[in-house]
Amino acid sequence: MAAEGLRAKLAELPPSPGVYIFLGEGGEVLYVGKASSLRNRVRSYFQPSGASPKAREIVREAVDLDYIVTRNEAEALILEDALIKKHRPRFNTRLRDDKRYPYIKLTAERFPRLVFVRRPENDGARYFGPFTSAKSLRRLLSVAQKIFPLRTCNLNLDTGKTYRPCLYYHLGKCPGPCSGKVSPEEYRRNVEGVAAILSGKTDELIAHLRERMEAAAEEERFEEAARLRDYLKALERLRDKQAVALSEPVDLDAVGVAVEQERGYGLVLVVRAGRLIGREGFPLLVPEGCSVQEAMAEFLDQYYTRTAYVPQEVLLPFEISEADALAKYLAGRRGQAVSVRVPTRGPRRELVEMAQRNAVLSLKRAAVEDLSLTRDEAALEELAEVLDLPARPWRIEAFDVSNIHGKEATGSMVAFVGGRPRRDAYRRFRVRIAGKPDDYAMMEEVLRRRFSHGLRELQEAKAGGKFSEFPDLVLVDGGKGQLNVALRVLEELGLSGIEVAALAKRQEEIYRPGRKDPIRLPRDSDALKLLQHIRDEAHRFAVEYHRTLRRKESLMSLLDSVPGIGPARRNLLLKRFGSLEELKRASLEELLSIPGFPKSLALKLYKALHQEG
Repeated sequence: MAAEGLRAKLAELPPSPGVYIFLGEGGEVLYVGKASSLRNRVRSYFQPSGASPKAREIVREAVDLDYIVTRNEAEALILEDALIKKHRPRFNTRLRDDKRYPYIKLTAERFPRLVFVRRPENDGARYFGPFTSAKSLRRLLSVAQKIFPLRTCNLNLDTGKTYRPCLYYHLGKCPGPCSGKVSPEEYRRNVEGVAAILSGKTDELIAHLRERMEAAAEEERFEEAARLRDYLKALERLRDKQAVALSEPVDLDAVGVAVEQERGYGLVLVVRAGRLIGREGFPLLVPEGCSVQEAMAEFLDQYYTRTAYVPQEVLLPFEISEADALAKYLAGRRGQAVSVRVPTRGPRRELVEMAQRNAVLSLKRAAVEDLSLTRDEAALEELAEVLDLPARPWRIEAFDVSNIHGKEATGSMVAFVGGRPRRDAYRRFRVRIAGKPDDYAMMEEVLRRRFSHGLRELQEAKAGGKFSEFPDLVLVDGGKGQLNVALRVLEELGLSGIEVAALAKRQEEIYRPGRKDPIRLPRDSDALKLLQHIRDEAHRFAVEYHRTLRRKESLMSLLDSVPGIGPARRNLLLKRFGSLEELKRASLEELLSIPGFPKSLALKLYKALHQEG
């Protein structure tokens, strides 16, 4: 259907809110847009003078038009975002790799806890984020956990059952709700304190803690007063890092967007209680001919359907279409009116100009890296599509286990970032499980240890921890059984937001949660080749470690059989030669030259080595 055929469809369009979809050859989704009036919005694409270059290009390539009527503009915005994530249309501006940025979830349990997730859900919990700065996130959590400790375990405390307090309670890092050491009311005060810190609202907390400190000092509870004083200092240091943006305690976001050819950058300055507490920045994929106003409108739609908190005001550098629809959607989420506007003067205008300047500078920095899709990124894009992921899996971690007749069982974890191996993030595990070899149990142990370590590092705010960075996708070697093991571990640890896939060797079938049948990709698929590469690398790394342990075990066994070689001399030989093979290659003269090694013992060892050979 050519442009004339599309024009004929305009008469069918209702004057209702909804989503419109331009389709190309073969049903390709070219562009998804929302509208408060489908009839008026779609007709604007066919105006000779009013249509933008991007709109004219969409009409030129489109062969069909589809639409979905919604009850209101807010529903249209949510549906638009869902369809963009699903189809990744060529003519839509899109946030790149937003899924790698974590959220903090404050669970909706009787005694809530903090959990790291990749995207918010409608489950009654409170969400904070997304956090694009790991440094600021660690700083916030360090202060919050120190002043208002929450439990870190995943015990089900809603039943009222009590447990023995763990080490964290005795170290003062948990108030002990599992053993009845803290009342629900007192624990709730800690929860609200953590929420205030994560929201950037520190002034009220500082005033409250100062009152408590002064009261404790007057009542001569000096130890408590000293502890509260230390908490106050930590909060004040955190507040001092946040510049005063406005004299009034208002929550707002100042947004800037920069566009250059097919690159873009969206930036949000986050102001809470009148203080600038941080910035969130997102590279954008921008279609050719897209204006900065169009890019801004699409960036806002995607950002605010994913962010966890809605402020009182959203400040923009220039007018955009459908701003009223965005304001209505945000008001529905916040529960009160939200202003989406362009300030013309004063501190608010200065904030918007600052956001715009930072967006331009960030785009220039990002231009050093090519924002066009490399082959690795194209494979990730295909992988996201075939596995039905919300975004490209920027960080993928693969796990494998290896054992021979149940001896020296080992596990491996390899990490690929941006489609390439990140060898400094590889990790090895000596499997501790005893008894008959069980691949499922071994995989469960490796996964549980990896993610438990990661949660502990994040909760203790350890900078640069070996396990603190979480993946977008977990890949396990095997079929449905191994997939279910991984899902169970992540669910129990409160990490069910992490995506999981299993790749079976025999038919190279991919198993995903919620799918009865496996996914089969063509042998020349870049996505399949990437998964195979990651899976094979995990297997190689596991086998390599297993062989190292076997060689060491063989060497230890042989050395133990030679009378006169105790732990000290054994360690000396291990340090000097490293493996049984290297030791076998040593000449008698080399053995005789080892300091502190008697001639008779060197002769015995040489004979034992060559008899073994």
